[in-house]
Amino acid sequence: MFRTLAPIAALTLTACATVPAATDAPVSQPYLEEMVRTLSSDAFEGRMPGTPGGERTVAYLEEQFRAAGLRPGNNGSYRQQVPLVEITGSDFAPLTIGDQQFQYGEDWVGVSYRQVPQTTIEDSELVFVGYGINAPERGWNDYEGVDMRGKTALILVNDPDFAEEAAEGLFNGRAMTYYGRWTYKYEEAARQGAAAALIVHEDFAASYGWNVVETSWSGAQAYTDTGGDGTDQTMMNGWVSNETAQGIMDAAGMELDAMVAAASRPDFRAVSLGQDVSTSFTNATRRYTSNNVIGVLPGAERPDEYVLHTAHWDHLGICAPGEADEICNGAIDNATGTAALAALAQAHARTGATDRSLVFLAVTAEESGLLGAEYYASDPVFPLDRTVGGINMDGIAVRGASRDVNVRGGEKSDLDSYLADALAAQGRVATPDPAPQAGYYYRSDHFALVKRGVPMFYVKSGLDLVDGGTAAGEAAEDAYRADAYHAPGDEYDPNWNWDGIMQDLDLYFRLARALGNTPDWPNWYEGDEFRAIRDASCASSPAGC
Repeated sequence: MFRTLAPIAALTLTACATVPAATDAPVSQPYLEEMVRTLSSDAFEGRMPGTPGGERTVAYLEEQFRAAGLRPGNNGSYRQQVPLVEITGSDFAPLTIGDQQFQYGEDWVGVSYRQVPQTTIEDSELVFVGYGINAPERGWNDYEGVDMRGKTALILVNDPDFAEEAAEGLFNGRAMTYYGRWTYKYEEAARQGAAAALIVHEDFAASYGWNVVETSWSGAQAYTDTGGDGTDQTMMNGWVSNETAQGIMDAAGMELDAMVAAASRPDFRAVSLGQDVSTSFTNATRRYTSNNVIGVLPGAERPDEYVLHTAHWDHLGICAPGEADEICNGAIDNATGTAALAALAQAHARTGATDRSLVFLAVTAEESGLLGAEYYASDPVFPLDRTVGGINMDGIAVRGASRDVNVRGGEKSDLDSYLADALAAQGRVATPDPAPQAGYYYRSDHFALVKRGVPMFYVKSGLDLVDGGTAAGEAAEDAYRADAYHAPGDEYDPNWNWDGIMQDLDLYFRLARALGNTPDWPNWYEGDEFRAIRDASCASSPAGC
C-alpha cells in the first residue's frame, strides 16, 4: 500500500559517476546576486513584517516582479494583504493536574490561539489520547469512542512507529508523516472539541530539546487573523516535559513507557487519567497587516492551470538590540529564495510562456509560523483545484557546486518522476532526507498548500560538493548553523561561490518548465496522507484537476 525508498534509490543511481553539468538555463547570476545583496542589506532592517523594513521589502519586490515581466497576481495588484494577530501570554498560574502543581517554563508551556484577554482552564478532565491521530486511510483513530468536549488531551509527539529504523510501516516508520507534527495534533484536538491539548516532549521524537520548546513557546506568538477570534481552536495548546508526563502517569497509577508502547498499537483506545487540569494566564493582543507579493506569467495554452513558486521574504528584523551588529539580515534565509523568484521569473519570461501559468508567490511571516503561506492557502488567489503543483525555495546554499540534492518529501507523489528527469539532465543525484524523523517537509511554506492536497517540491541544496565532497558540504552546513542561522552572521558575502545556487536554480527552472508544459496532473501516491484531500479537491468542481 505504501511506497518504499525505491524511487529515491533509483535517483541515487542515476549518473552517479558524472560531474554535474554547468547550468544552461537563462538565469542571470548578476541579477540574482544584486537582489540578494539588496534584500539582505541593513537598509531593509532584517525584513520583519509589520516594520518599515518589511514594508520596504514588499515595495522592492513589487518593483522587481514588474521588471521581471510578471503581471500583478491579485486582481490588478501585486499584494495580498495578510491580517495578523500577535498574542502575548503573561501571569501564568501553575499547571495543576490532580494534586500536583507544575511550574511554567520549567515543566510546561502553553499559549492560546484565541483572541481573548484571559485564558482559564478549570477542572478539565485529562484524557491520554496516545498520538492524537485520526487517519481513516490507515484505519487508525485514537479518539474513537471518546467525547473530548471540555476535556484536555494529553498527546505523544511524532508517529506511532517513529522508533523503527526503516522508513516503512503504517506511518512510514522513521520518516515522520504529518500526523506526527504538533501542528496536526493541535488541529485534530480542536476538531474533536477538546478544551486544551498538551503534547509530551521527548528529545529524539521531537528532534529538539526542551530548551527549544521553552523559548519558542514563550513571549509573543503570531497567527493569521482569519476572523472569529480563534474560537474554533482549543482554549489552550501547550507542551509538558517528559518528566512532567512521568509524574502525571505515576499519579494515575500508570507507567509512561508502558502507555507509549500501548499507544503504538492499532488497538489502542484513549483512557481517562482520573485527574483534572487547571491553569490560567492573561493575553495581550496586537493586530497588524503584512503582505504576500504575487506575480504571474500567464500560460500560452491553459492559463487557468497554475504552477506555483513559493519563498518567504521575511526574516527576524532587529534581533540583537544594543549589540554592535543588531540586525538579522537573513541573506541565506531567505534573501536567496526570494531573489530566486524574480530571477526565475525573468528567465521564464525570456524563454517564453509555458502552456500553464507560472505563479511567483513571496510570502510573509514564515518565521512566525508559515503565516503568509497559510493565509494564501486558506484564501487562494488561484484555485487549489487548478493548481498543478509547485516548488518551494527556502535557504539556497552558496557553498559551491554539488553532485547531489537533498530531497525532503520524496516517495510521496508523482513529482518524483519529474525530479528524476531534471536531475538526470543535470548529471546530479538525489539523496534522501538525513533526518526523516524531524519532519522537515512539514516545516516550510509549501506545506500550507500540501495539507490542502497540492503536490509540492521541497528540494534542498546538496552536500556532496564537487570541491571537497560530503565532508566539505557538511562542514559548510555545520558552520552556517553554528555561526549564522537565525543570527546577525547571516549576511551577504561578496566572496560566496555561486556555482551551487546556479545549479539549484537551473533545477527549479527545469521542474517548472516540465510542470508548466505537461498536460498531466501529478497526484499523491495511493495511501499517502494527502491523497484523499487532493482527490476530494479535484472532484469538487467540474473544472477540477
